Amino acid sequence: MVDPIKVYPAKPAKVYFYGTCLVDMFYPDAGIAGVELLEREGIEVLFPQNQTCCGQPAYTSGYHDEARSVARAQLDLFPGDWPIVVPSGSCGGMMRKHYPDLFKDTTDEVKAAEVAGRVWELTDFLLNVCHIKLEDLGEPTTVAMHTSCSARREMGVAEVGPKLLGQLKNVNLVEQIRPEECCGFGGTFAVRHPEISSAMVSEKVDALVDTGTRQFVTTDCGCLMNIAGYAEKNQKPVEGQHILSFLWSRTQGKGGSSHE
Repeated sequence: MVDPIKVYPAKPAKVYFYGTCLVDMFYPDAGIAGVELLEREGIEVLFPQNQTCCGQPAYTSGYHDEARSVARAQLDLFPGDWPIVVPSGSCGGMMRKHYPDLFKDTTDEVKAAEVAGRVWELTDFLLNVCHIKLEDLGEPTTVAMHTSCSARREMGVAEVGPKLLGQLKNVNLVEQIRPEECCGFGGTFAVRHPEISSAMVSEKVDALVDTGTRQFVTTDCGCLMNIAGYAEKNQKPVEGQHILSFLWSRTQGKGGSSHE
């Protein structure tokens, strides 16, 4: 489902920032870091105040009418012809890949397709549209990277996080075994199939611990909440952070992680 050829826009003067539910409710620091990184690149960030859920939980649970109702409320939030950046491969994938099908043969078909075509996962946008150059001001540290299934398979950004981390001279990136495997979150999957989800996240946490690092970063807050939550509950020696928070911290002299 990844775009066979990505055609990136020229660096714009403005972007719309779609914050996502999990950033809003649990990880606002990730959203703020994303805004700060964009503004440092000289881009004006527009934050539509009436934004709500993208509709993905209902959509992936088979409730397409309900998903369409929720998603329709987002379509009018972005009237200008500016890119829409999303700090989540999951929500970004819903909007870019599934909105056109969700609204097919409805009065909002054209509008949905137009909105979908302007949606970009934020780290991808920073690397390939802004051509960001990062100066690492933190102490030497080691981290592992987890890329969500949606970011990897729908938005096609599996290599973006490692490339951004690779710009940080004092950060040693170690790779977990089977990095492409799901963490077991999957939104409502974790609720509907808790035993399977728990087994999957247990394997993911063990893989991260086995790298020898005590810190991982990820592009998606759902994965972050699932992996870090399991690790904390089970007293596993690894902590998580959204990659945007990590990048902003490292390049502002606040050090990011000090774990080794």
